[in-house]
Amino acid sequence: MLKIRLSMGGAKKRPVYKIVVAGSRFPRDGRFIEKVGFFNPLLPKAKKDRITLQVERIKYWLSKGAKPTLRVSRILGEAEVLPMPPKGNNPLK
Repeated sequence: MLKIRLSMGGAKKRPVYKIVVAGSRFPRDGRFIEKVGFFNPLLPKAKKDRITLQVERIKYWLSKGAKPTLRVSRILGEAEVLPMPPKGNNPLK
């Protein structure tokens, strides 16, 4: 099964993530089929460089049956590629 998920990189306490298409059995930071985006959580949400996506390739892999993980589907929802997933059961403290 194909997944669109995050692959971690960067240095200690300075994470950056690649958005990749990979088989569900491949390791998180290991082999992947194609890199389709980049995510830097340390940048402010208003900056353009925080998320870069190859929308055409993401739509292609979604049409081939790839399933995005929850975090990636939220990123794609913010970029208006997919509808935003529903909020989970997270009660206010």
